[in-house]
Formats: sequence, C-alpha cells, structure tokens
Amino acid sequence: MSVWVALLRGVNVGGAGKLPMAEFRAMLSGMGFQRVETYIQSGNAVFESDLAAPVLEALIRDEIATRFGFAPECFVLGAAEIAEALMDHPFQGAEGNRIHVCFLNETPAPDEAALQALAQPGDGWHIAPRRFTLHTPGGYGTSKLAEKLPKLLPAPMTARNLRSVAALHAMVAARG
Repeated sequence: MSVWVALLRGVNVGGAGKLPMAEFRAMLSGMGFQRVETYIQSGNAVFESDLAAPVLEALIRDEIATRFGFAPECFVLGAAEIAEALMDHPFQGAEGNRIHVCFLNETPAPDEAALQALAQPGDGWHIAPRRFTLHTPGGYGTSKLAEKLPKLLPAPMTARNLRSVAALHAMVAARG
C-alpha cells in the first residue's frame, strides 16, 4: 500500500465547509483506507491505499459531497511530493509560518510582472511542478500577493504553511 496525504481546500475556514475531523477520519476508514490520521482542523489526512491519486481525489471529494453536502477541492499527494514541498524552495531557514506552499493540479505559469507589482519588500516565490511556494516575511495575511494568488494562479489550489507541511511529512515518515 502507498502512503498518501489528502489536502482539502476551504474546510473549516470562516464558518464554511464544516467537516469534523473525527467524522472525516471515520469516513476515510469506511472507504477502506488504512491507518487514517488527520492533522489539525483544516482538512489534512494521511492514510494508506492501493488506489492512484486521481482516483482517490475524486472518491474523497464525492464522498464528502454525499455525506456533508459540499465538494471541496481535494489534492492527494505521495510521500515524495510532500518531502519535495518541504525542501524544494530557496527559503530554507525562514520561519515556517512565513512560507506557504500552494498545491495545484498543474504547474503554474503566472505573469511575473503581476507578481512583482504586488510583492512587498522581501517577498519571494518559487515555482515547481504543481506547486507555487510563497515567502512573505511581512505575513501571509497582510500580503497583497497572497490575496491575489487565486487570480494569478487560475488553477484550483490549496495552501499550507511550511509548519503544516513539515508536520504532515513527519506523519508520513513515522510510518517507516
């Protein structure tokens, strides 16, 4: 069985997309996935399955829609993809809550001039396959660039700070 990480977009944020993690774990276990764990309340799960990522994404999204009445974007990543997201960026040593990894369905090709126009001093980014990593030393919540990313990266995406990525990587690594 392969180890997978599921990341849901817009779950338990601002009163929308309510998904209790205990019920999410039970749902994933009931779908036949093994060794299911969740991390914090924002729709992160680690589990084992023999199915492929695209199949898992559709199954999880559809089951949430059936049980909870909404269908969040679902990104399923393998262990190597989580490790790459953690290490493959030029911001090593920066505070983990100032680095956000945006996971996408495709490799982004943003307009560099638009990114530069919104960047604050010290902001930086790194583009990798199916990822856009953003460093905002002044804070993600006050960044104009972070605010406009959904329009600049028009593919479906979900973001996690590097601390969360590190915690998910540790959960995957603990499985041996």
